[in-house]
Amino acid sequence: MRAIRQHAFGGPEELWLEEVPDPHPGEGQVRIRVESAGVHLIDTVIRRGQPGGPYPLPSLPMTPGREVAGRIDETGPGVDPRMTGRLAVADLGPASGGYAEQAVASATSVHLLPDGLSADDAVAMIGTGRTAIHILEVAAPGAEDVALVTAAGGGIGTLLIQALRTTGATVIGLAGSGPKSSLACELGAVTAVNYSQPGWAEKVGVALGGRPATLVLDGVGGEVGRTAMSLLGPGGRLVLFGSASGSVTQLSATDLFSHGITATAAIGARLMGRPGGLRPLETKALQAAAEHRLVPVIGQRFPLADAVGAHKAVESRATTGKTILYP
Repeated sequence: MRAIRQHAFGGPEELWLEEVPDPHPGEGQVRIRVESAGVHLIDTVIRRGQPGGPYPLPSLPMTPGREVAGRIDETGPGVDPRMTGRLAVADLGPASGGYAEQAVASATSVHLLPDGLSADDAVAMIGTGRTAIHILEVAAPGAEDVALVTAAGGGIGTLLIQALRTTGATVIGLAGSGPKSSLACELGAVTAVNYSQPGWAEKVGVALGGRPATLVLDGVGGEVGRTAMSLLGPGGRLVLFGSASGSVTQLSATDLFSHGITATAAIGARLMGRPGGLRPLETKALQAAAEHRLVPVIGQRFPLADAVGAHKAVESRATTGKTILYP
């Protein structure tokens, strides 16, 4: 089969398309003939040789990618052979191996696709959707909330805007470009502001009409996250879910006391240590997509052979929604 292989840590040019032996499932495993593989910002971080999320750096050489969907074409010992031929999605976890024509997954990690859910949408929801559901679980938004969503044009941000609107909350999107701001409005934000432009915080203040924000969902961090936090009123909640800027939002106990806000991280140890585990979140995310309550935005698709281009696009922050590789 063809697979993307990485033999050294570094830039996108370290991703090579190679012919490798077909994998075969072992005890309790299945093999998925990959139709869609998710590309995640964490993939680019790991590729550079930096710790990415809860997982240690992999041994090299390796095949990146943790999110795959496609048809099960082989089952290992201890697995119901009737799974063969079913469309499925899985998060491969630290094993990776998703940027390939075939991937092996634990049968316990596999979800058979609900009717009406495509492989692309399933890949967009198994990890990104799972995280979005957990962020909402932590944030507990309501109709009275005035919510700011940073990274509003990303895979998580686009889902958060849709979900917030269903609660009746007033949503303002904060994005890094004009097209991403427009997308946020199309998805339900009452307005969206481009935070790459000077004076963006003042524009948010005008949009709020003098009201303070009650909730900030921050996936950017750095100065953007810090400024968004300053727009919270007393009793406001800051929920952190990423650092696309390259640094987390800096805050201290003094900030919490002086501003009267609460701050929570919804990813990392809190997500991985969630009581009940991750699978219920994955199930909720997939079902929400199957019922069209949440519609994942697939912003760009790249052929497997152009994994380099996919990584360059993600790192340049030129992408919207979810990025997909297809064999």
